[in-house]
Amino acid sequence: MILEHAELSVTPGREAEFEAAFRSAAPIISASPGFRRLLLSRCVERENVFLLLVEWNSIEDHTEGFRGSPGYQEWRRLLHSFYDPFPVVEHFRPLFIVGPTPTGA
Repeated sequence: MILEHAELSVTPGREAEFEAAFRSAAPIISASPGFRRLLLSRCVERENVFLLLVEWNSIEDHTEGFRGSPGYQEWRRLLHSFYDPFPVVEHFRPLFIVGPTPTGA
């Protein structure tokens, strides 16, 4: 399993618009082969900052599969105009998990 991490800095004042657009974009990524689950969180201290965590079966499912798909073009259209600055996306491989794990982990 690979965990994609991105801190999303949204242009201040556009947070509600971003959240609505993200709701529209979520089905696009969730339909992608290799997608496991997604968590979008909003920062308490900086209200225009969101944390995106996406679990993939493999890094290629994200970097080649999703990013190479027609759905990614729609994802970009819906979301990329909100970011300032554009986020750095990184991938992590879990070392250990404490607590219940999802089925198939």
